[in-house]
Amino acid sequence: MKMNAYVAGVGMTSFSRMMDRSLKSIGGEAVLAALADAGIEKKNVEAAWMSNAAAGVLTGQECIRGEVILRGIEMGRLPVVNVENACASASTAFNQACAMVTAGVYDVVLACGVEKMYFEDKAKVFGAFMGAVDVEQLHVILENLQKSAAASGSKEASKSAGQNRSMFMDIYAAAARGHMARYGTTVEHFAMISAKNSFHGSLNPRAQFRDAMTVADVLAAPMIAEPLTRPMCSPIGDGAAAAVIVSERKMRELGLTKAVRVVSSVLRSGWDHDLDSEGISEVCAREAYDEAGLGPDDLSLVELHDASAPAELMAYESLGLCRKGAGGSLVAEGATRLGGRIPVSMSGGLLRKGHPIGATGIAQVVEITEQIQGRAGARQVAGARAGLCHNGGGNIGSDAAAQCVSILTAA
Repeated sequence: MKMNAYVAGVGMTSFSRMMDRSLKSIGGEAVLAALADAGIEKKNVEAAWMSNAAAGVLTGQECIRGEVILRGIEMGRLPVVNVENACASASTAFNQACAMVTAGVYDVVLACGVEKMYFEDKAKVFGAFMGAVDVEQLHVILENLQKSAAASGSKEASKSAGQNRSMFMDIYAAAARGHMARYGTTVEHFAMISAKNSFHGSLNPRAQFRDAMTVADVLAAPMIAEPLTRPMCSPIGDGAAAAVIVSERKMRELGLTKAVRVVSSVLRSGWDHDLDSEGISEVCAREAYDEAGLGPDDLSLVELHDASAPAELMAYESLGLCRKGAGGSLVAEGATRLGGRIPVSMSGGLLRKGHPIGATGIAQVVEITEQIQGRAGARQVAGARAGLCHNGGGNIGSDAAAQCVSILTAA
């Protein structure tokens, strides 16, 4: 949808392990930070879209998650829409909040994503991911993943999917092996992405992991599911991110000279298609570019869904940053690193910033907003004017279940 909404303020917790904090506490912190950043009082917020993916499974909090979080910081009365859309939950909340502002229904709204994923019972956490596929086909999916791994000679990927790791790492591993076979992509290319994102994450005080790694470090790490070593897989996390979104009229009324404009946001569900046809990423990106009147060459930076290193490489191609099959060359030449032609995952990405799944999409908005405003510190992209957020969730058949691509620019 072609948008005309403005990000007036953003707030975000660190992404980390917060064993002693509740979902309510984490979400409230991000909301209050966003309101303070925007200079807007609680009473002026007209509606809220609150995103969470797994609290029902992990904490037992169902049905009224957003209302519980907001009441915890004394924000009642306003309409609250609870959003659940797998790992694309937060970007979906952001999309819908911006759409309602663009449509003229509201002038000041809130979009917030929050997740708490660290618990002693890790099997329970991995079980939450099992619900992000068609559960009626779960046994078939697991069997096919194991057959694919066994056929490729992959030992680790042939066992334990969904038991000691998220089954999505096995899905990404299978896609990575396919890309390697088809285009000659190497495991070193994937390691380059993890090393690059670790460097970016080392510059981000809110990132879950801040140690910089070399390509050799990544390759030497424990194998999770061939070809993915541990640093090639995004970690779970606890955290929240929020954005205050306002109309153009309200932006001018409040004199918000540094507000960031949301020029397009496209939300779609996946469909069955063959490998040579456009998929959800290509379609969402093309429509977002068309609505924004921009192309890949106009972007200053990208925050994408690097839930695994291969996912980032394949997203380069889907988003038009390079041609199909050239993702390995793009990272090898340094184009996606700070100072490169098109910096990607400046926050450290999901790989290093962390991936509290219901918060990830709005955390991307926080990074792009702060980059365009010139306040990203040591990881600042010089002259940042336009950024793209790419956030996907779930898997059905041959594609993501849901995806959102949004483009933000300087106002």
